[in-house]
Amino acid sequence: MKKKQASTILAIVTALAVLAGCGGGSTATGSQSGEAPAGGEQAKGPVSISIMANLHTPEVPSDKIEKIIEEKTNTNLEIQWVPDGTYDEKVNASLATGTLPQVTYLKNAASLVNMRDAIRNGQFWEIGPLLDQYPNLSRLKPDVLKNTAVDGKIYALYREVPLSRQGIIYRKDWADKLGLSTPTTIDEFYNMLKQFKENDPDGNGKDDTIPLTDRNDLIYGAFKTISSWFGTPNNWGEKDGKLAPEFMFPEYMETMKFFKKLHQEGLINQDFPVTSKTDQQNLLITGKAGVYIGAMGDVSSLHPKVVEVNPNAELDVQNKIEGGPNGFGIWSVPGYGSVILFPKTAIKSEEELKDVLAFMDQLMSTELGNLIYWGIEGEHHKLEDGKVVPSEDTKLTDREVKPYQAMQVGGPLTVEGFLEAKHILPVKAKSEQLIVENNDYLIEDPSAALDSKTFNEKGVQLQEMIKDGTYQFMLGDIDEAGFQSVIDNWLKSGGQQIIDEYNASYEASK
Repeated sequence: MKKKQASTILAIVTALAVLAGCGGGSTATGSQSGEAPAGGEQAKGPVSISIMANLHTPEVPSDKIEKIIEEKTNTNLEIQWVPDGTYDEKVNASLATGTLPQVTYLKNAASLVNMRDAIRNGQFWEIGPLLDQYPNLSRLKPDVLKNTAVDGKIYALYREVPLSRQGIIYRKDWADKLGLSTPTTIDEFYNMLKQFKENDPDGNGKDDTIPLTDRNDLIYGAFKTISSWFGTPNNWGEKDGKLAPEFMFPEYMETMKFFKKLHQEGLINQDFPVTSKTDQQNLLITGKAGVYIGAMGDVSSLHPKVVEVNPNAELDVQNKIEGGPNGFGIWSVPGYGSVILFPKTAIKSEEELKDVLAFMDQLMSTELGNLIYWGIEGEHHKLEDGKVVPSEDTKLTDREVKPYQAMQVGGPLTVEGFLEAKHILPVKAKSEQLIVENNDYLIEDPSAALDSKTFNEKGVQLQEMIKDGTYQFMLGDIDEAGFQSVIDNWLKSGGQQIIDEYNASYEASK
């Protein structure tokens, strides 16, 4: 026990000594690390850390930022950059051969679900009981950590993502011309679409405008967001004390009926079930459509393209559309993008694990958190009024900065002193404000941390059944009885097992 206590104290002292070298400014120009600690002791030699990270750019980044991280953390890094398209395949192959690195990033929630059996089999370190020992890691949100849990235990750190970016982007100049204010209810939203259809908002004298542009995506397109307005649960909800899938709730049916009405009245692009995101956005960009539902932050990329076609065009954003009896609510993601696991094949002891966690803790420091995300001040960005203005040389930032964002631990809500962007475009600034505001109205997914063997095996296939049935109803090909037949088939094909398994997991988690 004394030996273990001594090792723990040594690891904490080492982490604090190194962190002292990272406590300066918010970019990579602060004080140097690696100085001898107080009392004349020699600093611990560089720790070797192996990492597998997802590469979202065509080229492996330069090692400029990597070398700064090594210097500040007193480490030697070995980073495997694996292209996004083959990342899950590489992780699974490395797991099978026992060659995963010490720090293994997983792409997303689906990747974590696929890794649950390996976690249960003891192939990764449980880290939950250790996180309080690290000043930065202890800032990670308990609710988000819970969403990564396996059987109630924490094995993963996470990269933060906004909980809900969803809202509407619309042609404000069209609304102003027709005397319409920002919609705040479903009825007002419907009226805006109706006016955009019937009253020639673009002034070309033709009946050719499409009010709402949508795409073949029930989640990130318009459907799930409008479904939230009606009060539909997020993937799963509680019904009579038990969990049930969203499509078994009456609010889901109300949403489908609303879309069926929009389709019948020509208030949405008629081919939306087969429209790509690119084509959906092009309808707004070219002035053929007036409303886009999705990530409000998309306004920053859509605005310049819209005004290039029509210099007099003006976009605005809105998030709060009330429809259900409980007021405004909006669906949320589990709060993480990628997660980070620590394989026992690469980390042989708890002392070694603590060295690795001390390094991860430093990645969450003010200085390195900003370095990883924004790059080097004066090279990759500049500061104006304490906010970041990224370099206009996007090829430079794509090459030297963007790949390292995949190594982020936490994010703006958890990294102390994380720098904000200065948005030159006012509507982009407004969208970011509304994304933060959404945090007060979240509809969370109660199944995020639950497990179902049948869902893991058949979930994707069964969800296609519901997706097809939803589109068939909205297009008028089936009625309510027809959709109930789809649900009955889903239940018989494994859906009832998923319900039973999720409820068993739900009860066990209480």
